[in-house]
Amino acid sequence: MALSFKETFYISHGSPLLAVDDSIEIRKVLKSWKNIFPQKPSAILIISAHWDTHVPSVNIVDRNDTIHDFYGFPQPLYQIKYPAPGAPELARKVRELLQNSGFGAVEEDEKRGLDHGAWVPLMLMYPEADIPVCQLSVQSKKDGTHHYNMGKALSSLKDEGVLIIGSGSAVHNLRHLVRDGSNSGVFPWAQEFDDWLKTTILQGRYEDINHWDMKAPQPKKAHPSPDHFYPLHVAIGAAGGNPMAKVFHSNIEMGSLSYSSFQFNEVPGSCYA
Repeated sequence: MALSFKETFYISHGSPLLAVDDSIEIRKVLKSWKNIFPQKPSAILIISAHWDTHVPSVNIVDRNDTIHDFYGFPQPLYQIKYPAPGAPELARKVRELLQNSGFGAVEEDEKRGLDHGAWVPLMLMYPEADIPVCQLSVQSKKDGTHHYNMGKALSSLKDEGVLIIGSGSAVHNLRHLVRDGSNSGVFPWAQEFDDWLKTTILQGRYEDINHWDMKAPQPKKAHPSPDHFYPLHVAIGAAGGNPMAKVFHSNIEMGSLSYSSFQFNEVPGSCYA
């Protein structure tokens, strides 16, 4: 039987310190990934909040460079390498599927490697860096429905053994982070949004997720820019559009940085419902 996946994932990667800081709770989950999900993908398609373009773009490289796209962090972070193989065949398939689904021009980037929204979680999940990885961009000037439909267009890739991961943060407002190390609790608005998100997803109200900017409490405070939210919509769409959902991790750190993360399982017959 051909390798296939029925699930997709949205991982809140939070801070780049996730790569080295054992006090970040989700790190333990990601390091145990292969025990929880032992099936090895043929390739990984990861949609990271840290690649934001006007039109959908894929990186098409033979070997992924490690992009250290952050500043002001401890020096050891800048020495980490995650030299995963590229997935040029997958990149071309992604481009073809999106174009055939009406997304117009899809650009190929022959130089870009993996930004920290991609390599930080992947180095914990698959530390051997032996699985081909392709990265797909988000378009923050578009809306949730655009990204949900992108995911639906890519849903068939799961049947080819491709693991599809959205990487962002369930609540992401850097201006309100508590950076002094104090345990000052969670801002009420951040908790309210995070609770709404988990409840809405678990109830299968995906149209509300698509229109989160009108349905969610204080959406602009939770996400001043939607770049860290839209990978979620791709993951939902890629699971068939109306999947069963599970929260596989949830906590909020630094007052407002949510690590809530989700697994979406395709429901038979619901791919294009």
